[in-house]
Amino acid sequence: MDILDNEKMEPMLTIKEVATLLHIHVNTVRRWSDRGIIKSYQINRRGDRRFHQKDIAHFLNRLNHKYSYSSESNINDPLNLYKLDKYTDHSSTIL
Repeated sequence: MDILDNEKMEPMLTIKEVATLLHIHVNTVRRWSDRGIIKSYQINRRGDRRFHQKDIAHFLNRLNHKYSYSSESNINDPLNLYKLDKYTDHSSTIL
């Protein structure tokens, strides 16, 4: 997680907004951020996180590209769906 300085301030997404966009639980966003799967920025000393829209778009593009055009998945790849699924909180279902 990077600490954000004032020069990089632009509209950013909250954890809840990212979770809504990705259709996952907010705790999953936190775990993926902690593991570096999704890039986040610390915006204050308390440790609140925010996300650039371009970083979320980049994550989705990498994920879509890897699994749309590849018949094999590498278990060591951080975007491996099995590994992502294991970090996902299945306690809430989005309909």
